[in-house]
Amino acid sequence: MRRSRVHGGPDALGVPRWDFSTNANACGPEPAALAAIRASDLARYPDPGYTALRAELARRHRCTPRRVVVGASASEWILRITGWLARVAPEAAVHAPQPGYADYAHAAGALGLRLVAASRQARLVWHTEPSSPFGTSSPPPATDADALLVIDRAYEPLRLEGDAPPAPPAAWQLWSPNKALGLSGVRGAYAIAPAGAEAIADELDALAPSWPLGADGVALLHAWTQAPTQAWLTASLATLRTWKREQLSLCAELGWSCAPSATPFFVADWRDAPGRVAPVQALAALRERGIKLRDAGSFGLPGRVRLSVQPPAAQRALREAWRSLRNELAKPAR
Repeated sequence: MRRSRVHGGPDALGVPRWDFSTNANACGPEPAALAAIRASDLARYPDPGYTALRAELARRHRCTPRRVVVGASASEWILRITGWLARVAPEAAVHAPQPGYADYAHAAGALGLRLVAASRQARLVWHTEPSSPFGTSSPPPATDADALLVIDRAYEPLRLEGDAPPAPPAAWQLWSPNKALGLSGVRGAYAIAPAGAEAIADELDALAPSWPLGADGVALLHAWTQAPTQAWLTASLATLRTWKREQLSLCAELGWSCAPSATPFFVADWRDAPGRVAPVQALAALRERGIKLRDAGSFGLPGRVRLSVQPPAAQRALREAWRSLRNELAKPAR
């Protein structure tokens, strides 16, 4: 039987009318990137070596193009580097943040590698900055000298406050800007290898299928390097800060306890909310009302939800739906 993984976004009921379950930038889609994607030439293959794109990404990160490894998505790249480790060191172990993105552990398990709690015992060490589901920052974990430390920066472009802790010079950096641009449906990612790791970058390139990025993914990443896109992103963060303040106030009104975060998403605990609605029951009832929240039980946080920051209209819908649900449950049984 195929085991499904838990993600936010559309589900068997279709696209939620009000979707708090994904961490995509609610101000998006970014107009220039969307226009570039729509104008991309879907009738032809992209350059299989992604020569121009890698040069653009290298300029952005002030490195050589050889250090840029493109991927079909962050999840594909996670599986690929884990597969590389399984090939060169089949007895090696992997360390993944807990709670954290499930694909790190899934890739290790699928490829027969052990998961370990101690980062110094692992050959491949994952660190998400800022983290998910909490959206907080912490220094990268300590590693052995021969370990690969990969910092997943999926949410760094969406940071609303503070700065990321310094990254060790030997760390790999994984970027997937589709969420920051509000274009989660377009897949595309890249990693920057540390100086001196060019040979591993070459091996990871060799492990990729032909054309891991389609023309739309190339257009997305090209737009990511452009000044107008970055200016839009900066402006969107100001809007998200305002919406986040309003949404935190809403959660307090509903009796939900929210953990601090530096991002436009956060974890809320509604176990002590007035009425004590059962979490599973509440999630299903809200989904029926067109609202989807991310069940944090999949992160090992039962009774809690992760919410992305959404516009005022979505927040009003959440308030009304929660009140409707509470009133419905308060009615005496006949």
